[in-house]
Amino acid sequence: MAFSYNKLWKLLIDRKLLKKDLMMITGITSTTMAKMGKGQPVSLEVLGRICNALDVNIGDIVDYERD
Repeated sequence: MAFSYNKLWKLLIDRKLLKKDLMMITGITSTTMAKMGKGQPVSLEVLGRICNALDVNIGDIVDYERD
């Protein structure tokens, strides 16, 4: 099972934000960011914080990819 956060990374680029900016406004740890960078699952609570901070829905930032 794999997750793709490519939509999130593109959204950050479009909004001229860095990953460290996202970490600052959401309180996400570098460990969580590393998991997302590797396409690993993170908690819904984390995804909810990102959605809230960026004013988007979960489908706007993550995709599930079947093996």
